[in-house]
Amino acid sequence: MDRQAYSQMEQQVTPKVPLGLNLMKAFLTGGIICAIGEGVMYFYMYFFDFTERTAGNPTVATMIFIAMLLTGFGKYKRIAQFGGAGSAVPVTGFGNAMISAAIEHRTEGYVLGVGGNMFKLAGSVIVFGVFSAFVVALIKTILVKFGVVGW
Repeated sequence: MDRQAYSQMEQQVTPKVPLGLNLMKAFLTGGIICAIGEGVMYFYMYFFDFTERTAGNPTVATMIFIAMLLTGFGKYKRIAQFGGAGSAVPVTGFGNAMISAAIEHRTEGYVLGVGGNMFKLAGSVIVFGVFSAFVVALIKTILVKFGVVGW
């Protein structure tokens, strides 16, 4: 069988992907997650006197914690199956990925199994975040030093 015949056979057997429906599901799922995040942020602003600027960090931590709980109870998987990338792109996807790695490798022990595999993912995210923050701070410092911006 040559490549062309194989390609034609593959196209016949492969089910059609409902792209429009998948896009709508991802948009809806991501939107609902973000709306819940906004609700959590307003909760912190209303009950704990955070400002809009300072409520971001506890909101992110809470959303990650909620995603970790849902993953631990086996509920986040259903959300991800429905919403696809809509559940993976918000910060809740990060929490789900960390706990999934921890659950998967718990039989290897707490240090090498759970800790080691959980922070394989988190380590790269943290390193990239710190490096990005450094680059942005450096650019801001240079722009302020030369009077381009007046922060």
